[in-house]
Amino acid sequence: MIVKPDLSNARWAKSTLSNGAANCLEVAFVDGVVALRDSKDVGDPEAQVLILSEADYRAFTGGIRNGQQDLLLP
Repeated sequence: MIVKPDLSNARWAKSTLSNGAANCLEVAFVDGVVALRDSKDVGDPEAQVLILSEADYRAFTGGIRNGQQDLLLP
């Protein structure tokens, strides 16, 4: 099933490691899914947003946290 959440009231967040520039990944947790966007795209109505299930997001971030090297580009 394809889920298209309403992102109009999404509360987007950046990592605390972000330097505040417009080159960050932003995340929002909305309606049981996780939305990801490039901070350079804020305010662009044509910007692409990646939607993941919470389980997929947890698997991805958990893999990174645990040092799973095959999640990174060669």
